[in-house]
Amino acid sequence: MSDAVPATSTPAATTPNPLRFRPAKVILALPAYNEQEALPELLERVGEAFADSGLPYEVVIVDDGSKDDTAKIASQMSFQMPVHLVKHDVNQGLGVTIRDGLKEAVDRAGERDIIITMDADNTHPPGLINRMVQSVHEGCDCVIASRFQNGARVVGVPIERHFLSIGARALFTLLFPTRGVRDYTSGYRAYRASAIRDGFAKYGDDFVGETGFSCMADVLLKLRKMGCVFGEVPLRLRYDQKGGASKMQVFRTIWLTLKMLGRHRVKGS
Repeated sequence: MSDAVPATSTPAATTPNPLRFRPAKVILALPAYNEQEALPELLERVGEAFADSGLPYEVVIVDDGSKDDTAKIASQMSFQMPVHLVKHDVNQGLGVTIRDGLKEAVDRAGERDIIITMDADNTHPPGLINRMVQSVHEGCDCVIASRFQNGARVVGVPIERHFLSIGARALFTLLFPTRGVRDYTSGYRAYRASAIRDGFAKYGDDFVGETGFSCMADVLLKLRKMGCVFGEVPLRLRYDQKGGASKMQVFRTIWLTLKMLGRHRVKGS
């Protein structure tokens, strides 16, 4: 009678666990207000980009009280891709919408996952996501799709918006110079999920405390104060592909940004 030990009795501790290592998931947070013209094409491009990269992903769409079919389109697309819809009964502004999108994304994210914010008007190229994710894996806590990096290009942006971006860059560079950052106001960013979770833990809802377009700079300055590491990739902004009219009120945005900068200076960010 043989004394050989059957192969099936190998100790469990030496058996490889195929579930231990998983790829980081990307959660895309889209603030949307009356984006029925742009959203279908954008979501098609998002789906294609993730199919090409092979990255696991979810899309969180926050409908900010739209009067058109934005919510209906998001619901319909949920049958074709992992879309989760958050609805505001009334319009509350970009800041609150970004805040709710980030909070929903953090709730769905693990420690290694990555949160992306981008505009829902089809001006930001989803094909850039893979490069931004790679930069996070290489050590950044926040990666900005920048209009001021070599290789960037801006197509079809109104002249007043262009000068606003240049002026904001000059002002932020003067008052809050930040290593790795040239574009302080771009809304197309990749964040390490743990950095966003830490931001909400430190500041609560005030982590995104601005109501308008100045909210993106506000978040950046708070992450700066937390010691986050920043990086940028060049953005090809296609304003000529924008669906619908711009929601930005340029002079109001300038005024709110200046007020926000004053508050940060007083607090010593």
